[in-house]
Amino acid sequence: MKFDLHTHHERCGHAEGSIRDYIEAAIEGGLNVIGISDHSPYFGREEDHAEPYIAMAKSEFSHYISEVLRLKEEYKDRIEILLGVESDFFPEHADLYRQIYEQYPFDYIIGSVHQTGGVSIFNRNRWKKLDDVQKIKAKEEYYRLILQSARSGMFQILGHIDAMKGFYPQFSQLPTKAVEETLKVIGDVGVAIEINTSGKTKDCGGWYPSDDILERALYYGVPVTFGSDAHIPSRIGDEWELVQRKLREIGYKEWVFFRQKQPVSVPL
Repeated sequence: MKFDLHTHHERCGHAEGSIRDYIEAAIEGGLNVIGISDHSPYFGREEDHAEPYIAMAKSEFSHYISEVLRLKEEYKDRIEILLGVESDFFPEHADLYRQIYEQYPFDYIIGSVHQTGGVSIFNRNRWKKLDDVQKIKAKEEYYRLILQSARSGMFQILGHIDAMKGFYPQFSQLPTKAVEETLKVIGDVGVAIEINTSGKTKDCGGWYPSDDILERALYYGVPVTFGSDAHIPSRIGDEWELVQRKLREIGYKEWVFFRQKQPVSVPL
């Protein structure tokens, strides 16, 4: 059972190809299940399309959902298509996002922290003027938001939980107990984390999260899933078999995908 739950398409403004292109690539790649999970609009902003190169417009959201559901029916005999979305997590707007998502039949929602202090986690310049203490505080703020997102009850999956290392690989070595504390909470509430293979497209290389985080996640009973975070169709299912092998080595026995917000266990 091969699946990929984290995919994007042209609506977000920084991915290439249509939803159909990703579905066809998934079929060609031998996937049984493909989740479509483009970036949600910035519902907390007044503008219809607040960030044209980051997320879809509010006015596109219902069209996005309708298209996925139509293609789900069209391809039902060839591949299972799941309706998802990658949602930013802003605590001050959480209730608004929740109310909007409850209107639609999502199979799963990925909660991802992309900003702290109003600055992108991928902004390499944010680190340049910080001393070591400030860098640790920045890391702790990131994990504080991830912990809150886990407790919010809004999400089935937490996206790329150490992606702040993307353009600052030293991030992983910043000493703090925040990562351990966050993993414990994630395990307690039962939300899954993804192994996201898009780290290879950033300076850090590899996957999100790192192997040591996955080892601690196993200790705390955190479920895991797979997402390529594909922004081009050719990355669908990228390194799926390598991730499967690594999870077995670490000691995982299963991983999950979500259908109608319920976990479906897949033996490793």
